[in-house]
Amino acid sequence: MSVTVSLDFPLTAEVPDACLVEGLAARDEDAYLVLVRRYTPLMLRVAAAYVRDRAAAEDVVQDTWIAVLRHVGRFEGRSSFKTWLMRILVNIARTRGGRERRTVPWSSVAADAEWWDEFVTDGADGEPECRLLAAEVAGAIGRALRSLPERQQIVVTLRDVEGWEAGEVCEALGISPGNQRVLLHRGRVRLRGLLAGRLS
Repeated sequence: MSVTVSLDFPLTAEVPDACLVEGLAARDEDAYLVLVRRYTPLMLRVAAAYVRDRAAAEDVVQDTWIAVLRHVGRFEGRSSFKTWLMRILVNIARTRGGRERRTVPWSSVAADAEWWDEFVTDGADGEPECRLLAAEVAGAIGRALRSLPERQQIVVTLRDVEGWEAGEVCEALGISPGNQRVLLHRGRVRLRGLLAGRLS
């Protein structure tokens, strides 16, 4: 598989995904780099819900990009590229997470998952006190999110952290709209309960 380098896609441009996918299918390295920069942070956050640590999440993301490169010709455009990408990621993450759960007890995973906090915080600007408070709030939210059951955690993350529409979540996760609503509602209720004492 050879990759060509082109200057058709500036790395900082807001190029539509459809154009980038065409470039990716033609093995345009710039198109690939734009897509990687655009979606890798989201992919890491979603993968983190399925696997035990940052290294495993990074492996899932890498495996996903490899699968995308191999199968980009199969992308038909019936859904958005983001939805197609996340579906691949979720399938790989579920497989990897299932293997890990058979070998590592969850109690040991939760204690080592503090790395996820950096993906939740945007790094507040301003005074040191504001940054410290923002980091504390982000840490509390990250810990509360991680304590949700896996499916609730994924749905809440995609809807409330990433801002996805309900239909996108349903398509990416392969769940019904009713199931998505129930998981979102239960996750939000549990999250509010967990955060009520911590953030007051």
